[in-house]
This record gives sequence, structure tokens and C-alpha cells, in this order.
Amino acid sequence: MADLVHPARALWWLFEPVHAVTYFQPEARNAFEEAGLRGFWRGYFAGRSAPLGAVDAAPVTAAFFNFAPAMVERALPALWSLASPEEALVARTKGSGAALARLLEHVDRAQVERAVETLEQAAARLDCVGRVLAAANAALPAPTGVYERLWQAATVMREHRGDGHVAALVSAGLDGCEALVVRCAMDMRRDQLQPVRGWSDTEWDAAAARLVERGWLTAAGTVTELGRIRHQALEAATDLAAARVWEDYQRSELDALAAALKPISALCRSSMPPYPVGLPDNT
Repeated sequence: MADLVHPARALWWLFEPVHAVTYFQPEARNAFEEAGLRGFWRGYFAGRSAPLGAVDAAPVTAAFFNFAPAMVERALPALWSLASPEEALVARTKGSGAALARLLEHVDRAQVERAVETLEQAAARLDCVGRVLAAANAALPAPTGVYERLWQAATVMREHRGDGHVAALVSAGLDGCEALVVRCAMDMRRDQLQPVRGWSDTEWDAAAARLVERGWLTAAGTVTELGRIRHQALEAATDLAAARVWEDYQRSELDALAAALKPISALCRSSMPPYPVGLPDNT
């Protein structure tokens, strides 16, 4: 594990791609379609929000944070007429488990089981107070298959970190669209990120103007020194919010978990398209 990176971030880099198979692998798409959820976004919104129950758009907009409300409202609650939350949960577990079974076919089974056991132990120790998505996922019955267990444990860990990241963004005074504008000003392209989060040009430009007024961006749309300092602070806050579960682990234990996860994570990333969550080019 790299010494220059916070352990909570270094481990997130490794378990995030495991979670992401539910979005990008054909087995996951097929399972959602078999449940009546055709199209990427139906599977995404139903699968990710299903632990919350048959909710409407408002709590999902709040929990997911950076999606335009109008985009969420097009999906929810209408999706629940196509598949119930219970059916969506079955589909996401089935599809994710099948995807991991294929991707990890040649990974030593004992290595997968070690990663599963350690992640499950960490997930069981999480404090999910104030973390709605993490708490909802942690409360689900544990699956039985090793690949399904791997996906579930990685998902609980991932949503726990994500809930903390949302809290850090709110504390930094950013709304959902502003967070994306800052990100694009730093290292992503607007034409790639804006459409997949549903914000209109008017909403995006208004968010950029607010950030210029508050000193995050220059008039040309680049990040100011103040903006970089504030962004570094919110990323550090995200790491701190995710760090508590790892504090009692010895460095050797963290290194062993990272070593077990690294080949698993690499295989999960190998066929993953660009994914706007902040993963480095190589983990």
C-alpha cells in the first residue's frame, strides 16, 4: 500500500471496481433486463436505490447527490411498476455474482475468500449512523455465494465512503451540480460528465457562475488556488470519515488485504469504461 496515500483511499481504489461490476458487466445488465428493467439507467437507479425500498425521487436525489433532480424523477417512482425493490435486489446480486465469477475465474479461490472475509469483517464494524445508503445495504441479508458475498461487502464499504463524501461536499458548501463543475475544471471533460448526471446547460452554467463568485473558479473556468485548497480539504475529510474502521488494523493486515484485492480489482477494472468517481489511472 502506497505510503503517500491514506489507507482508506488506497483501499477504496481497490474495492470500488468490485462494486462497479453491477453497472458495466453484461451479466449485470442481463439480470436487470430479466427483471423487467431494460436500459442502463433503469438498472442503475433501481439497483442502487432498492435497499431503501419503494422510495420516490426525493430521497434518492438527496442520497445520490450529484444527479439532477429531473433525471431522478424520470426514473422514480415509475421503476417500481416494472420491478419491485425486492426483485431489483435479487437481480443485482445475481448479475454481480455472475460477473465476478467470470472475471475472477482464474484467480485463486482462497485469495478471493480471504478478501471476502476481511471485507465482511470490516463492514460488520462500520458505524453507519448518518449514512443512509451504507446502513440500508448493511442491513440486507448476507448472500451465500463467495462472489455474491464479495460484491455485497465491497458495496457496503463503497456506499459508506460515498455517504461520507457527500457529507464532506455539503460541509464544503457545494451542491450536486457545483461538485461536478469543480471536478470538470480539475481533470474531467464537461461533455462526458454533464450528460450522465442530467444537468441542463443553464443549470451547469449557473453553478459555474456561483463558483466564480465564491472564489473556487476563475472567470475562465479554471480552478483557483483557493479552490484547490478547498478541494484537497474535502478529499481529506472524506478519507477521515472512512478511516475509523481501519484504525485498529496493523499495517501488515492492511497490506495483506491490499495484496489480496489488487488482482481482483485489476480484473474488474479491465473492461470498465471511464467512470467518473475519481479513481486514478492505475490502482
